Amino acid sequence: MTHEKYAELLRIVHDCAAACNHCFVACLNEEDVNMMSGCIRLDRECADVCAFMEQAISRNSPFISQMAALCAEICEACGNECSTHADHHDHCRRCAEACFKCAEACKRIA
Repeated sequence: MTHEKYAELLRIVHDCAAACNHCFVACLNEEDVNMMSGCIRLDRECADVCAFMEQAISRNSPFISQMAALCAEICEACGNECSTHADHHDHCRRCAEACFKCAEACKRIA
């Protein structure tokens, strides 16, 4: 089964989606939400694409490599954005780490 072949990637994309969702909620609670708008937007995009990637693997989609390329691109963008806030917000630092890990894992199968 494909999802067994990609067991590690399934875990990584799941963890990335969770980190992005946590960061999204934490950013909404920051004092200057407007400053965090780019981070909030990319957190949502990244969490959604990771969840979609998880579903695609689980159902043995014939488009896994193409989806992995898109997932890597969005994860990298989210990681870059979160990195700009990482010195002041621990949730952004953890999210950036998860995003970069996910981007690299997706690139390996893209």
